[in-house]
Amino acid sequence: MSEKKPNSDAVSAELGDLLFTAVNLARHLHIDPEFALRETNAKFRRRFAGMEAASETPLEDLSAESLEKLWSEVKERERSPQ
Repeated sequence: MSEKKPNSDAVSAELGDLLFTAVNLARHLHIDPEFALRETNAKFRRRFAGMEAASETPLEDLSAESLEKLWSEVKERERSPQ
């Protein structure tokens, strides 16, 4: 049985619809979607840098489970006041 490859044009169109809906929701909630995305990107970069600093092993050598554990630890540390 062959695996059916998704139509990338159709997937792109659906993703575009999803993004449009998210931006429209932000507008209705009086949230600047660009600001929200910038803040989320900054949070991701900060947490990723925290993972790199906390790991003795290069991240590309870690398993998915180890990466998830490390991510959770950095995220929890960020949430807990020191």
